[in-house]
Amino acid sequence: MTTTHPHRVAAKQQWAEGLTVFAAVMLAIIGVLDILRGVMAIAQDEIFVATPSYIFAFDLTGWGWVHLLLGAAAVVISVGLFRTALWARIAGIVLGSLVIIANFLSLPYFPVWSLVMIAFSGFVIWALCVVRRDEDPYARMPRDL
Repeated sequence: MTTTHPHRVAAKQQWAEGLTVFAAVMLAIIGVLDILRGVMAIAQDEIFVATPSYIFAFDLTGWGWVHLLLGAAAVVISVGLFRTALWARIAGIVLGSLVIIANFLSLPYFPVWSLVMIAFSGFVIWALCVVRRDEDPYARMPRDL
């Protein structure tokens, strides 16, 4: 029979809490950047690179609305992550995946920004997936669903 040392349990709880806060902060940054990108695309789409004959060519105003909505959802979900809500963890993984897809499809219009957003979203997905349920410091506490 093995005994669990209190300092190991505390370290795992701190690790889990730290990753959740990291994901919340990163998702808030992604949200704000996506909102700004959406506003730029809606207001002045001539600041973006024009790529002829791109297979996933869409109207830049349409892309602006997509990024604006994704950004607003990211900010709302990051607030839920700060409150350690289970729905926010699941929604954060889904939203991070959608942000990666949207930025991949809009890569030719603003390449550097898209790559940064893809990397940020990958970190968010990793942080939300790596914490196991038994390591979650709030696993035994009631969650707001």
